[in-house]
Amino acid sequence: SYLCFFEQTGAGQFVPRNVTVDLEPTVVDDVRNGYMNRSFHPEYLLSGKEDAANNFARGHYTVGKEIIDQVSDRLRKLVDNSDNVQGFVMNHAVGGGTGSGLG
Repeated sequence: SYLCFFEQTGAGQFVPRNVTVDLEPTVVDDVRNGYMNRSFHPEYLLSGKEDAANNFARGHYTVGKEIIDQVSDRLRKLVDNSDNVQGFVMNHAVGGGTGSGLG
C-alpha cells in the first residue's frame, strides 16, 4: 500500500514520510522553494547553519552535533504518527562532501 510511504494530512493531501537532512542550508532550501515544495512537510526539512566544508570530523563532532537532536526528534515524531513501522530507507553520503560526518 502507498500508505507505507505517504501520510495523509488533515487537509487530505498525501505527503511522503520523509525526513530530509543536510548540514548545507542551500540544498534543503532548494527543496523548500522548488516546484515540488508542497509535496513535503516543511517540519521535516532540516538543515544546519553551515556545511562541514568537506571535513568528516567537522560534520561529526561540531556542526553535526548541533542538528542531531532535532533529527532524532523528527524521526521519533514520524514513528509515533505511524501505525506499524516496518523499517527505514536511508540515503547517506559517506564518501566526503555534504553530510558525510553527520551520521
